[in-house]
Amino acid sequence: MTQRGRDIQETGAPASACLTGAGPVRIMGILNVTPDSFSDGGCWTTIASIERQAANMIAAGADIIDVGGESTRPFAPAVPADQELQRIIPAIKAIRRLHPDIPISVDTTKGVVARAALAAGATIINDISALRFDPEMVSLAAEGAWPVVIMHMQGNPGDMQIKPRYQEVVGEIIDFLADRIDQLASHGIARDRLIIDPGLGFGKTVAHNLEIIRRLGEFRRLGRPLLIGHSRKSFIGKLLQDLPVDQRDLPSAVISAICVLGGADIIRAHDVGATRQAVILAEAIGAPRGPAAPNRAP
Repeated sequence: MTQRGRDIQETGAPASACLTGAGPVRIMGILNVTPDSFSDGGCWTTIASIERQAANMIAAGADIIDVGGESTRPFAPAVPADQELQRIIPAIKAIRRLHPDIPISVDTTKGVVARAALAAGATIINDISALRFDPEMVSLAAEGAWPVVIMHMQGNPGDMQIKPRYQEVVGEIIDFLADRIDQLASHGIARDRLIIDPGLGFGKTVAHNLEIIRRLGEFRRLGRPLLIGHSRKSFIGKLLQDLPVDQRDLPSAVISAICVLGGADIIRAHDVGATRQAVILAEAIGAPRGPAAPNRAP
């Protein structure tokens, strides 16, 4: 392993590039090693297929590989930690062995899973619960220097899409993320290690998702890099006459470009190649990117 690869494992340093909110938009390639994910469940369940898909995504322009072992689609059943570990640890080790410099994020809500994943070579924690479901996640995140993605979700995957309601969706999500940043900082997790995600599709209707996308720029008042994960999600299908999941890459790329123009710093995507093209075009059209706002607006 290269010295840079060792630095990744020990400190997560290369992943810190995600935290500046400046420079080019970064693409997080989705690699679900699950049998039941809504889009690619069962596709990447052998080491050979995982290695092939990771290599393809990196060649297409992925800056980060996001490995998940538990489906978080609406109404998905919970997966025991030991099963999640059996899925993701071999995958992370395989990717790290072949690609010692690529940042790898672990998509989990469980402290024991995140700890093992970091030991195996992951460099970023990506938690859809914003470190709320498992107290060990907070203590783990406070121990190291890893970047941490905190996402907004109303409810949990088992009930989040049962009539989600908000008085003012963007304002409520911003308030949640601001409060969560403060809470995590009080537990010793530096604010400059946090990446925010408004959680498209997680306890939101089609109208909620569209409102969030229209008003992405408002999230920059939190002063943290903004990650958006819309790829192939059901609201795209609903807007396009029940378009099947396997036909949503083009509209997902269109939304990626819109999100870049709206202020997104990281795009989480299944089709990395199409997303990279969308990002390049959006960056060429848009104004030069700058750092996220240092303070939340009053």
